[in-house]
Amino acid sequence: MPKNLSILRRALLAAGAAIAVSGALAQSYPDKPIRLVVGYSAGGAVDIVARTVGQSMSTSMGQPIIVENKPGAGTNIAVKSVISAPPDGYTLMLAANALAANMALYQPAPFDAERDLALIGQVGRVPVVIAANPSVPYNDIAQLIVAAKAKPRSIAFASPGNGATPHMAVELFAKAAGIALQHVPYRGGAQAITDTIGGQVPLVAVNALEALPHVKSGKLKVLAALSAARTSIFPDVPTIAESGYPGFEASVWYGLVAPASTPPAVLTKLQAELQKALATAEVRERMTSVGGEVTPGTSAQFAALVRSERERYQKLVSETGIKPD
Repeated sequence: MPKNLSILRRALLAAGAAIAVSGALAQSYPDKPIRLVVGYSAGGAVDIVARTVGQSMSTSMGQPIIVENKPGAGTNIAVKSVISAPPDGYTLMLAANALAANMALYQPAPFDAERDLALIGQVGRVPVVIAANPSVPYNDIAQLIVAAKAKPRSIAFASPGNGATPHMAVELFAKAAGIALQHVPYRGGAQAITDTIGGQVPLVAVNALEALPHVKSGKLKVLAALSAARTSIFPDVPTIAESGYPGFEASVWYGLVAPASTPPAVLTKLQAELQKALATAEVRERMTSVGGEVTPGTSAQFAALVRSERERYQKLVSETGIKPD
């Protein structure tokens, strides 16, 4: 047999064996508990979404999905733990915007999400809102823009930290509106909200879920949602897009990822199970209860989102000089 044909035959046999092994693995997968890493503390919006989706997928797949909280370094600790985990489908992560933003914020980039991770699918979105102390003289985003243009950098807004999704969202809005606000970073949303309620800062940018109880109690008022459509928990609050900036959106998004070399058959199964979970009434109702929506779709669509968000954040960081905490 000619040498080239012999090499080709061995390559085809090896490929066939790999496909057979992958198929057999998918048929038996999962046969033990799955670890779902979250880069934030327990009790927050990402954690709530992870536990809701994990429970639904666990019921369908017949194995426990155990949420493991690994906060720190803007979620980089959690992401790196998943990248270095065995690529067998038993370590997953519910990631958020930081997955795309951190590649722009941290230099050198701590990872390349498209190279180092398998992007299984998007889970959902929760809007960022701009809320204010009730005593401030502006009651909607148009009035805020007028005040900000009259005195650039005179109006401060609090956020959960430099480079946090709400911070980036407001910076994107400010660029679109042609205004300059003064950013006051905090170590988390709770303290940022507390100081806004106390009058130390007039505005705060947080996800809708964190703002909800304080709006209900009258301690905050919401000026705008930065989502594409109005949020179900603040249905009377207009979006930035409705307020004169068509197409603007800056939401918190969530997606399921795994180590890059996870077998394709396992990834296909996980993608199918994720879509099944997102179609259940329980997951849809829980996402609605935190002010968000489920966003089913393909792995390719999720990869396109991460790529576009990375490019958008890179441009913003380059133009503003934002640094991580």
